[in-house]
Amino acid sequence: MAQLGWIAGSLVMLFFAFITFVSAFLLCDCYRSPDPESGPKRNRSYIQAVQTYLGERSGWLCILVVQISLYGTGIAYTITSATSMRAIQKSNCYHKYGHDAACEFGDISYMLLFGVVQIVMSQIPDFHNMEWLSIVAAIMSFTYAFIGFALGFAKVIGDGVIKGSIGGVPVSTTAQKVWLVSQALGDIAFAYPYSIILIEIQDTLKSPPPENETMKKASTIAIFGGYQVYCQPLFAVVDKWFAEKFPTCGFVNNEYPLKLPLLPALRLNLFRLCFRTVYVASTTGIAMIFPYFNQVLGVLGALNFWPLSIYFPVEMYIVQKNIGAWTKKWVVFRTFSILCLIVTMFTLVGSFEGLITAKLS
Repeated sequence: MAQLGWIAGSLVMLFFAFITFVSAFLLCDCYRSPDPESGPKRNRSYIQAVQTYLGERSGWLCILVVQISLYGTGIAYTITSATSMRAIQKSNCYHKYGHDAACEFGDISYMLLFGVVQIVMSQIPDFHNMEWLSIVAAIMSFTYAFIGFALGFAKVIGDGVIKGSIGGVPVSTTAQKVWLVSQALGDIAFAYPYSIILIEIQDTLKSPPPENETMKKASTIAIFGGYQVYCQPLFAVVDKWFAEKFPTCGFVNNEYPLKLPLLPALRLNLFRLCFRTVYVASTTGIAMIFPYFNQVLGVLGALNFWPLSIYFPVEMYIVQKNIGAWTKKWVVFRTFSILCLIVTMFTLVGSFEGLITAKLS
């Protein structure tokens, strides 16, 4: 918003929100096939839906893009958590020692702490065992949203003026402004990654009523996420592949009961423990190497937005509804997809430029 200004920033946020809303509705109808409400085949993941409607080749491409996206989201959450914890400590420091104090703190220790917590949380077997975590995440989403609103409102009252401008933050050159605008678009695009996990969530719903109807209603109310929500689909793919590849391997398939004080009984799997620990450690390590919040989010938003939120949902919808080539509806969807691709390419180039500049500076 700071780079785009009040008018353009607000319009861009509404634009991305509308696109995500449309994408979510298209995907809701892809859970069952061939009929979206009574079809006998259930597509239990985004990847499976792509394979069903678009074939194996598109399915493998989707697997690559989805796993890169989920992995990148883990990196982004690690950076975000460290930034948030550092901000809290800095605020406490200022309150304790005054605003003239040298309250400067690094990110590394917070990233390591977050990584340790996620190693433990990553041992949750799958989505069906995450009900309590979903409740906590939803409560915290409301909590920090209200806290942020209250702090912002208090700041406006204290200053007596609403800051910002129509054209965004002024910069020295036009080229620099173009790069910053492209990064801002990527940051906003990253905030709307709901499409990638929608079908996995829909698979947990009971019917009747039809899952697609329930999911459409839920999509209009709220979009919540967290590190585990975006990592679990990737974990599920890896677990399934290794279980099918090595069906007799005890290291991969055996589970051992583990009871800890004050916690429900857990099922410990050695492969899950090793792989997910390495996974979390790698996302934490990359976040420590590139701790640049806006630039990283811009790159991830650009990489995710068009293929996962636009291309695959549109292509699946065209196949499912049997929309003929060069019909009015076909042209509308194709034009929509191409325009979003152009925006994505612009965003990707600018975000990479910002990431490289931040690393070298």
